[in-house]
Amino acid sequence: MKTLEYYLSLPYKLEITPDTEEGGYVAAYPELPGCLTVGETMAEAVKNAEDAKAAWLEAAIEDGIVINEPQSTEKYSGQFKLRLPKSLHKALAEHAKLEGISMNQYCLYLLAKNDAGYNYKPAKSYMVHEEQERYGK
Repeated sequence: MKTLEYYLSLPYKLEITPDTEEGGYVAAYPELPGCLTVGETMAEAVKNAEDAKAAWLEAAIEDGIVINEPQSTEKYSGQFKLRLPKSLHKALAEHAKLEGISMNQYCLYLLAKNDAGYNYKPAKSYMVHEEQERYGK
């Protein structure tokens, strides 16, 4: 049986969104259905979210409700396998050779360059992780 302290130690994602109708901010933990609160300032919303999370988890434990663990605990090896057409493989190998680097380094460069241009920003939503709030980052 996992304890309240165990669940409180997990890095649940906190989403904070401006409340355009009432003013202030709405804070919610998407991985804990129905766990949300509000605050007049972002700091107040974060503090209220901590209290709401503790109360939500405590009630879920008491009622025997299944508690989702954060998805952000996934581990990544830094490796993946990719199949590609022979013509692309040849072109990448040739370009890497022209640059004087390995094909692995060249592909990493291309992926990083492309990903940097992704520029994803949720509309009027702020993603806040517990660690950032705890340590003021």
